[in-house]
Amino acid sequence: MTDQTPPADADELRRALARVRTEVGKAVVGQDGAVTGLIIALLARGHVLLEGVPGVAKTLLVRSLSQALSLDTKRVQFTPDLMPGDVTGSLVYDAKAGEFSFREGQVFTNILLADEINRTPPKTQSSLLEAMEERQVSADGVTRPLPDPFLVAATQNPVEYEGTYTLPEAQLDRFLLKLVLDLPERDTEVAVLTRHANGFNPRDLAGAGVTPVLDAAQLTQAQAAAAAVQASPDVLAYIVDLARATRQSPSVKLGVSPRGSTALLAAAKAWAWLNASPGITPDHVQAMVLPVLRHRIQLRPEAELEGVSVDAILRSILTQVQVPL
Repeated sequence: MTDQTPPADADELRRALARVRTEVGKAVVGQDGAVTGLIIALLARGHVLLEGVPGVAKTLLVRSLSQALSLDTKRVQFTPDLMPGDVTGSLVYDAKAGEFSFREGQVFTNILLADEINRTPPKTQSSLLEAMEERQVSADGVTRPLPDPFLVAATQNPVEYEGTYTLPEAQLDRFLLKLVLDLPERDTEVAVLTRHANGFNPRDLAGAGVTPVLDAAQLTQAQAAAAAVQASPDVLAYIVDLARATRQSPSVKLGVSPRGSTALLAAAKAWAWLNASPGITPDHVQAMVLPVLRHRIQLRPEAELEGVSVDAILRSILTQVQVPL
C-alpha cells in the first residue's frame, strides 16, 4: 500500500483484522481471547503483558501476529545479566572513523517481544519506560523516535519466582492490558498435538500458511478510526466511578490511577470500533475492565493471605457500581 492509496473504509479494515485472527489461528490454537486482546492493544496504541505458564504459546502468538500484520518484530530474552543498552542501544566506538556511533538496540522495531521480562533486574526493566510511554529512546543527549506502530508484548511466568524481579508499579501501569493465557482444554490440546503430528513447525510460520493480510499503513488508519469513537459524558463518568471504586475497596492497598481510567477508555474505544459501534456503551467498558485494570491494583497483605484475587474484586465492583442507562 502506497501513500497515494485511498483510505480503506472502516468495514474493510474490520474485515482485514478479522482475517488477522484467521491467520494467527493457523499457528496458534485456542487463544482467541489473547489474539483479540493484542489487536485491541495495537488499535489503542498500547502494550500488553502476557502471563501464563511455559508452553501455552505466548511467544508463538506474538510471532504469528507480527507475520499476519507484516510488521517487523524482534525478541529479547530477559536474563539477570541483560544490560539496558542491550535493549535500547548504545554508543560504539568506530576505530576506522575515529568516532562514536549509536548502535540501535532491539527496541527499534514494530513489535518487541520481551520474553520473561521479570527475569531481569529493575535497572534493565526500567530501560523500557521511555520507549513504552514516549515511543522514543534518549541516548547521549539525542532523542531517537521508534518505528510506528510500536508495541511491547512482554511475557512472564506466574508460578516461578526464583531468580525473578517483580515489575514495579510504574512499569506495570504502562501496559494497556494484562492477558492471562490459561492451559488449554482437552479438545484444544488434542488439536495442538494433531497439528504437530501432521508436521507443524512453530519456527516456520510461512510453512504453516500464515500470510500477511494487513500492513502498517492500514493499521494506522484503523488506529485513527478507533480513536475517533465517541464517548458520552455518562459513560465517561461510569469509567471514573469504576476506577474510584477500586481505590475505596477494603481489600485494596493501591487502586487504579487516572492513567488506568484513560487506558480503560482507549481499550473500550477499540473494542467498540471492532464491533462497528459508533460510540462506547457500558458493555464495551465492562468487557475491558479485567484485562485493563487487573495489573494496576495492589492488594493488602491480609487480603492476599485470605486468597482474595484481583479479578474477583473487579467482578464485584462491576456488580456494585451503578450502570448508566
